[in-house]
This record gives sequence, C-alpha cells and structure tokens, in this order.
Amino acid sequence: MTLIDGRAIAAAITAEVTETAAKLRESGTAPTLAVLVPTDDDATAWYVRSIERAAKKVGVDCRVVQLEKPTGEDVTRELDKLSADPSVHGIICQTPLPEGVTLDDVGAHIDPRKDVDGANPVSLGRLTAGLPTYAPATAAAVLEILKREQVALSGAQVAVVGRSTVVGKPAALLLLGENATVTVCHSRTKDLAAVTKTADVLVVAVGRAHFIGADHVKPGAVVIDVGTNPTPEGGLVGDVDQAAVEEIAGSITPVPGGVGPVTTSLLLRHTVTAAQS
Repeated sequence: MTLIDGRAIAAAITAEVTETAAKLRESGTAPTLAVLVPTDDDATAWYVRSIERAAKKVGVDCRVVQLEKPTGEDVTRELDKLSADPSVHGIICQTPLPEGVTLDDVGAHIDPRKDVDGANPVSLGRLTAGLPTYAPATAAAVLEILKREQVALSGAQVAVVGRSTVVGKPAALLLLGENATVTVCHSRTKDLAAVTKTADVLVVAVGRAHFIGADHVKPGAVVIDVGTNPTPEGGLVGDVDQAAVEEIAGSITPVPGGVGPVTTSLLLRHTVTAAQS
C-alpha cells in the first residue's frame, strides 16, 4: 500500500500560490483572507493559527475577526461588512456557531465571489449546476489529491461515505464532474460494506474514528480518509482503520498529513484566485 503524501501535494500548490500572490502584490493588490471566529473553542483557535501561518508563508494577508459570545445577528452583520469590504478577497466563517445558528444561516451572508470555502448555498447550487464557483475546500482537496495522484476517474466506481454539505455532497458533485460513477452512502445505507467493497475510489467523511475496516475496502482501491478524530493522547486518527486496510488498499491518505494540508493550501489558492478577479 502507498501512503499519499498530502504535505507534498500541499507544498506544490503553495509554491504556485506564492508565485501568483507575489505578482498580485507587485501590481498593487494584497490578496486578503478574512477569517471570522465566533467562538473561543481551542481546536478552532489552533486551526485558525495554522491558517495564519500558512497564509504568511505564501504572501496572503490573513485578517482574523474574533467575536466574543456573539449572537447569530452579530455573525451575519460582520459577514455583511466583510463582503462589502473591497480590500477583502476571501471570507471563511469558523464553527462552532452560536446556539441555534447553522452555517447555512450565516453562509448566505458571504458574497459568493469571496466565498472561498463554499459556505453560501448559492455556491453549492452553482456546483450542482456545473457552473464556476468555489467548492468547499475539503471537498476540493479530495479531487485535487486524486488528480495529482493521476487516479483515473472517468468511468470509475466511487463510493462517498458521508453526505454533509461540507464534504460528502460537494465531493460527490466534483467527482461526477469528472465522469465518475458515484454512490453516496450514509447512516441509512443498508449493508454499507457491500457498497464500498465495489468502489475503485473510496472517500470517507463521517467523523467516526476507524469506522471503515478491512471488510469495506476493495483490493487495490484508492482510499481518501477525510476524518480527523482526536485521541485521548492528543493525536488524530482518521475514519479509516489504516492498520486494518493497509494490505488491501492500493493507496490511502494518512491522518494527519493527508487531506488536511491540501485543504489549507486550497483555501489560499481560492483567495488568490478571487483577488485576481
């Protein structure tokens, strides 16, 4: 089995983004990503710091907007302001959100032209229709990895486990756009293993540690593990039991070091692309 090096893929994307950002700065445009943080969650704070570090390396300005104990109206008001700010090219909104507020509620307040993580329902609608848009970065990372690894997708059998609007559904749409035959699996799927076992490419995004085992994987399949589940020891494990499938799968993205780094690099690429328009 081959471990897919997400960090190497991210580094290649980062090099491309750095070059484009430098040209934008030379022409007088400083590409800027605004990160709205409506929470004091420790995991969110760690992630935002990682985005800041990555942005600095490529020449993208990262503007973090921290809200203390906000209401839903506070969040939407700030997103409206950022959407109207011509110096901001990309906007992402972190979770968790205030109680009773969903990402669908607030995502509609992000200008689709600046919606670099595909949170606005308009962005998902355009993705469904095959129109130009920014797909959610994690879903886009799935496709980017498969393309960089030169996985043949046209006509391939693909199973996507998970149907969230952040990963599962948009990933399925992107894969359909590559002419794959896609089956979306979820909690009500009967005999999940019977479905996933037929897949040439298996994408897993359910948020349950080691949910996928040897019985779920077709010999030689490419496995994209989107899961990031914390362990009691402070580490991370994926949704796939890597040790159980390592002699069955052809290749797999590790956790950490797989989808995550590519996701961050694509957020920055989306921001730079938005700054060019």
